[in-house]
Amino acid sequence: METIRAWENLSGKTPAEKLGSLGVIRDRTLDIRMLDEIRRTYGIEVFLFFEEALARTRTLESVLEEFDIFPEYGRPYITIENFLRFTRENDPSFERTMRELPLMIEIVTIGETQEPNYGKKIRYITGLMPFLDELDVDGELQGVKASRKQCII
Repeated sequence: METIRAWENLSGKTPAEKLGSLGVIRDRTLDIRMLDEIRRTYGIEVFLFFEEALARTRTLESVLEEFDIFPEYGRPYITIENFLRFTRENDPSFERTMRELPLMIEIVTIGETQEPNYGKKIRYITGLMPFLDELDVDGELQGVKASRKQCII
């Protein structure tokens, strides 16, 4: 209920306008922790993609439908919630690493769709994950933009 109220209080009419008021804009890169906070506060689904072509050329609905038959960790995308849970459980230093080298996600789409099983509206963000060959560990720690060659998981 609080997420609905928080969403309604954002300025703008469309999901892109509302999220734009928070700094979530297509082609911009944002810290994964900020995206997770937006997910929790406003009830937005955030899908992280590992394949650039898939994220840029397909609708979220078509991707979800096609890969629904695969196990969660065999898909070319993951929800931010599951990615962070998996990473925190398997890497005790993850939080410290994120403070030292933020994981920046490129925003690809912002939208709204109907949940296939229940018909409920889902507001979503899709983003591209950066890859190891793009992380500039010697540069400034303001994040990276991905070229999509190798996944960091």
